[in-house]
Amino acid sequence: MRTSGRMSNAKSWLGLGMSLYFWGLMDLTTPVLSGKPTPPGKLEVFLSDKPQSHPRTKRSWVWNQFFVLEEYTGTDPLYVGKLHSDMDRGDGSIKYILSGEGAGVVFTIDDTTGDIHAIQRLDREERAQYTLRAQALDRRTGRPMEPESEFIIKIQDINDNEPKFLDGPYVATVPEMSPVGTSVIRVTATDADDPTYGNSARVVYSILQGQPYFSVDSKTGVIRTALMNMDREAKENYEVIVQAKDMGGQLGGLAGTTTVNITLSDVNDNPPRFPQKHYQMSVLESAPVSSTVGRVFAKDLDEGINAEMKYTIVDGDGADAFDINTDPNFQVGIITVKKPLSFERKKSYTLKVEGANPHLEMRFLNLGPFQDTTTVHISVEDVDEPPVFDPGFYFVEVPEDVAIGTTIQIVSAKDPDVTNNSIRYSIDRSSDPGRFFYVDITTGALMTARPLDREEFSWHNITVLAMEMNNPSQVGSVPVTIKVLDVNDNAPEFPRFYEAFVCENAKAGQLIQTVSAVDQDDPRSGQHFYYSLAPEAANNPNFTVRDNQDNTARILTRRSGFRQQDQSVFYLPILISDGGQPVLSSTGTLTIQVCGCDDEGHVLSCSPEAYMLPVSLSRGALIAILACVFVLLAPGGGKCYREGGRDTECWEKRRRSWASF
Repeated sequence: MRTSGRMSNAKSWLGLGMSLYFWGLMDLTTPVLSGKPTPPGKLEVFLSDKPQSHPRTKRSWVWNQFFVLEEYTGTDPLYVGKLHSDMDRGDGSIKYILSGEGAGVVFTIDDTTGDIHAIQRLDREERAQYTLRAQALDRRTGRPMEPESEFIIKIQDINDNEPKFLDGPYVATVPEMSPVGTSVIRVTATDADDPTYGNSARVVYSILQGQPYFSVDSKTGVIRTALMNMDREAKENYEVIVQAKDMGGQLGGLAGTTTVNITLSDVNDNPPRFPQKHYQMSVLESAPVSSTVGRVFAKDLDEGINAEMKYTIVDGDGADAFDINTDPNFQVGIITVKKPLSFERKKSYTLKVEGANPHLEMRFLNLGPFQDTTTVHISVEDVDEPPVFDPGFYFVEVPEDVAIGTTIQIVSAKDPDVTNNSIRYSIDRSSDPGRFFYVDITTGALMTARPLDREEFSWHNITVLAMEMNNPSQVGSVPVTIKVLDVNDNAPEFPRFYEAFVCENAKAGQLIQTVSAVDQDDPRSGQHFYYSLAPEAANNPNFTVRDNQDNTARILTRRSGFRQQDQSVFYLPILISDGGQPVLSSTGTLTIQVCGCDDEGHVLSCSPEAYMLPVSLSRGALIAILACVFVLLAPGGGKCYREGGRDTECWEKRRRSWASF
């Protein structure tokens, strides 16, 4: 049997019985079970029952492998190989038949010529090989002319399957402030192509979105932190897009992507601080033991267990008269009476109160100390006939944009001894040195006297006084804790100066920068930022802004063909809006420098003239400043010369550079 095919120019021979040959693509690596070694490319075995002039060779099977490429897309049947018998004289007397796996369905044979064709599209991922049998018969009698022979057709792989992340999208958590290189999660892509043939199934991982915060190991798919000191309080959630590309990442490889949503978990890296360093409180001398005197509050930017607080009295002459406990729900310190008080014996006390985190992390102790102190002055009021407030403590929440003169609370006091005795109200100014509030002298209506700003003071602890008209020495007091609620009164802005670069060989739609924003406000539902090109740059032909819907945005190229000699720097105004009511926005400017890069996107050369612009300056001011700096730093003090006069080309380049502003 003799075979011939297209995979190699060499011919391979297989003789079984009376010299039936296969011609095709086959593997001759399997030796004949008996006989001498055959030179590469040629194998002859003659098996006959007739007397021979040489010793008879023992009958043996020889295994052959035909190779056919998968996914053939031609319109004609795919030629596989050819059967031929030495007894075939070309007169059609020999009939070739094919049997076994796929015979007649996947593979057909021309019973006259012995040509084998594939009539169906082959997919190695569905089936990698077929085992068939071939035989030559006498067409007239149907008698076998040679023994039946078995051979294998192997389907050779091509790169027709892209890598897939079967477990994506992924969700992962990593502690904030983790060292660079901390493992976050491992992503795995699978490729259905043959891993034993070529690079079709060799996958390389890379990050499309998520730099410079995270990196991925190109071989293992392990995502790690890549930026130091990532702060949850600045940015908590990140969306990382990972690409898996086969062919070892080479050009022409197929790629698949997945999304990894990474959340920074909180660590105790923010020490508590008292926003109010002095508290003024008062308590009746008749106050029972364990009654509340007032509250103190230390602010901690962390959350959960890392924001838990423990308050203690560490010094002062009132340490034996008062106690302090922590409210676990609001993390405030509640000062209470520890033992009976006597106005005649002692009229005032001073406490030094400490607020501290009970759960510390040793690696962040250098950011401390993780405790703070405040001073509390407590006045003991005579109870002969002082007015008594009901209730004995007020807690008020008020938005920071409340209008001046708005009533935020009505306090009420009564003289326990005299019915219908007139009461006059006032505020202890030592408890409200900024004079943010005033109280109606007769009604007790507590009102705002100045604009409030949560970003300056988020809490106010004031003392309201009630005095009897008939006996001004009898004064009652009540502590009023006022929590200032946030409103949207600060526009978002860039947290830093952004400077990006674009390669001269960049293509349209290429990512060149990811930007984020910060806002001093603290909405209950969290920050929501929206990005777009500023109105004056809405039709910018060079770059565009894509909002990631996660408080970040991507800056993409709109075209290709950037050249340093045409324009070396671009200034892109970006409008940042928040999701508050009303919506506030600001414009930040991104400097984009045109750089020469290699084929892998590595920067080779850049013009040194680009630098970041202050986002708070107006566009006109920025233009003027940049123009002046350009003129001053240019060779020759901003002048263009050539031998014999001005350099027209120099002036034209400068004019174009100014026009790009």
